[in-house]
Amino acid sequence: MIIGGNKDKVIDNIIKNVEDNELNKKVETDDPEYSDEERDKVIKHFFDIRKNKLKFKVARMPALKALNDMCKQMDSIIEIDGLENIPDDLTKGIITCNHFNPMDNIIVRKAINKKYNKDIYIVVQDTNLSLPGELGYFVTHSDVIPLSKSPSQIINVFTPELERVLNDNNFVLIYPEEEMWVNYRKPRPCKRGSYQFAHQANVPVISCFTELIDMDEDDNEQFKQTKYVIHILDIIYPDLEKGLKSDSLEMAEKDYNLKCEAYEKAYGKKLDYKFDYSDIAGLRVHNGKEVNN
Repeated sequence: MIIGGNKDKVIDNIIKNVEDNELNKKVETDDPEYSDEERDKVIKHFFDIRKNKLKFKVARMPALKALNDMCKQMDSIIEIDGLENIPDDLTKGIITCNHFNPMDNIIVRKAINKKYNKDIYIVVQDTNLSLPGELGYFVTHSDVIPLSKSPSQIINVFTPELERVLNDNNFVLIYPEEEMWVNYRKPRPCKRGSYQFAHQANVPVISCFTELIDMDEDDNEQFKQTKYVIHILDIIYPDLEKGLKSDSLEMAEKDYNLKCEAYEKAYGKKLDYKFDYSDIAGLRVHNGKEVNN
């Protein structure tokens, strides 16, 4: 399920970032860039359209229908492993997973919905609120929490909203790799923000890793279709006896190690960061040439 046009430049960026050991760096080429003023305006608009609850409920109906349709479309290509690792009495928490597709949250949604019959909130970069067309409308009218690079926005807007959602007994998906790398199979280092929020809110982290498997059918002229196995690995609890920085760093390292172990088990090989075209699931053609994948 490849969303968007030609991915040659994106893959070029992945290759270069791997060579430079910049594993959390942006690779997408068409994301909007904000000034501080534009960022504040976009986030304010996001919350303003939610103030009239009745109007927002009507406006989000097309987004919910699109989500339900996409969930049904992907249902047959998603498998869930390790659901028993989540305690039955867990009512809220932060979920972490590798990030490789704009709609990979559907895979996590399916697992949580199967366990608890409830949906999840997703933390998204504020630039996603300005995506064009249907995808932008879907993001703006879904259960998302926009995260800004502005410290004042993080302190005054994001953190209170995250706390509100968690206090209402919800699960929140945060991508600790930060940037999406299209169909990239390998786990990337976990930035500590997700675990800092977990420590501050005193909620557990559900560690997940999604395995990507090539299918025979073509998705488009560049990629084959893929199917997915989401592996639910372990629950990581914050240690409030430790300081915020040390605990969040330890949680991030533990989560990353769990994802590395899951990668090696799923793909049957040792994890390294030497680039190979097989690292990009389903890739058939790059820069006009067929690749051995």
